[in-house]
Amino acid sequence: MSQLKIITIIGARPQIIKSAALSRAIRNKFSYQLKEVVVHTGQHYDDNMSNVFFNELEISKPNYNLNVGSGSHGKQTGMMIEGIEEILLIEKPNCVVVYGDTNSTLAGALAASKINIPVIHIEAGLRSYNKSMPEEINRIMCDHVSTLLFSPTKTGFNNLVKEGFKENSEPPYSINNPKIIHCGDVMFDNSLYFSSIAEETTAILKENNLEEEKYILATIHRDNNTDNAVRLNSLFNAINKIAKENKIKVVIPIHPRTAKLLPKNLNSSLYSEIKISEYIKIIDPVSFLEMIALEKNAQLIMTDSGGVQKEAFFFKKPCIILRQETEWIELAECGSAITADAIEQNIIDAYNIFLSKKKLVFPNIFGGGKASEFICSEIIKQIN
Repeated sequence: MSQLKIITIIGARPQIIKSAALSRAIRNKFSYQLKEVVVHTGQHYDDNMSNVFFNELEISKPNYNLNVGSGSHGKQTGMMIEGIEEILLIEKPNCVVVYGDTNSTLAGALAASKINIPVIHIEAGLRSYNKSMPEEINRIMCDHVSTLLFSPTKTGFNNLVKEGFKENSEPPYSINNPKIIHCGDVMFDNSLYFSSIAEETTAILKENNLEEEKYILATIHRDNNTDNAVRLNSLFNAINKIAKENKIKVVIPIHPRTAKLLPKNLNSSLYSEIKISEYIKIIDPVSFLEMIALEKNAQLIMTDSGGVQKEAFFFKKPCIILRQETEWIELAECGSAITADAIEQNIIDAYNIFLSKKKLVFPNIFGGGKASEFICSEIIKQIN
């Protein structure tokens, strides 16, 4: 059997991390059957948000970088489609792999599908059922032009069935006859693999005077939270009150967009109070290994990030979701996460609920840590 050529499309920090699991599986077990060519769109590209991840996650530097940068959704996606198509015509891959729900995901899926190259979507089937979110549009569009759809959860698989995908389609598979597969989560693979490495190689807790189980980890980056002054003030009012009333530190690795908008969108007195607070510690963006160390040792996690919600679950931490819905509904259903939106009292109530709970349940939702190997095997089996 000849070696299959895969083009992997990445563009944002979560995709770089997710791709590490598949790249590691290819390198360690499937190097004779699969050749990976990595295309970075440049959707996020600075040392804090991208380069450091390639180094610490043992990923080869991208073969191509489109250097698209930030911009409107239309401009950014259009530039990506043009650049990706040119690379696909040069490389002539057997398939294109995309992750998640960013503009890079959408651009890779559209560019490949329009020139009849099979699309493989990892993290297929996730739905918030809120089409005002750009990510929801991206994931729906991508799923419906894909040939192999790998869903990390049974819920995601069922979502695809509800949308008309056949549960038991027969080969050969194509854009007109796709295959949907419940495979487990590549991020669980990563969290297991990098967990002990993070403890050994990072000093993030010591550097920030943080003690195990005695701080809250918070991340806020979604534009509907950062760009909306009412929501942003509500979030930080809640964080500030929880920190003061419970005398607990809250550490916030700050996203560049959030850092830029805090002085503009926060009430001036609240902003001043947060800057001098003995309990709220805003730090620069952290690496993936540093983030794992922060997650593993936190008392509780607050986030509007889908990935961080899952990582909280992987490390058995209660999670307050700072959005009005979540794609990972299993977390809320088992009680390990509470969806509080950007509503101050909801966030405070959620924190108090978790304080009063003696034991949380973390069922086996995301597989056994071998999803990336399974995905490689399926690609070899199903892509001709």
